[in-house]
Amino acid sequence: MLRLTQVVRGVGVAAVDGVLTLPFADRRRSRMRVRLDDGREAALILPHGTVLRDGDRLQEEGGTSIVSVRAADETLSWATTGDSLLLARAAYHLGNRHVPVQLGEGWVAYQHDHVLDGMIAELGLRLEVRRGPFEPEAGGYRQAGAAPHHHHHGGHAHEH
Repeated sequence: MLRLTQVVRGVGVAAVDGVLTLPFADRRRSRMRVRLDDGREAALILPHGTVLRDGDRLQEEGGTSIVSVRAADETLSWATTGDSLLLARAAYHLGNRHVPVQLGEGWVAYQHDHVLDGMIAELGLRLEVRRGPFEPEAGGYRQAGAAPHHHHHGGHAHEH
């Protein structure tokens, strides 16, 4: 079984030995047993807080195999508007609920959720459900290769 222990970013021409397709929820996990697209089993043993991105490369312990990470297609809610203030309001309300979001010019996407869809529709954005890879924003406190951290301490209220 492959033991994938290191993320190698910026590897240009290194030979890829396999592909690992994962949804975003699993690309946030640092320890788990996975199955490569070709059926081989592997152990993901990465530093705590690692978030894998589409195109990242994982190196086997000992450095002999390189596995490419691919973001799996997921069901996404895709909200659009030509109003930048309205888009900012939508992103604020989603962020206030700690929802990972992917942003682009005139749109915000998040993992499909009927309750959130209702909130976003009430704000006045157009909604559509799409299938595609989900690459949300990394977060303002992200260190290279680490996931965003948000700690809740006693007395912390959600009045950001």
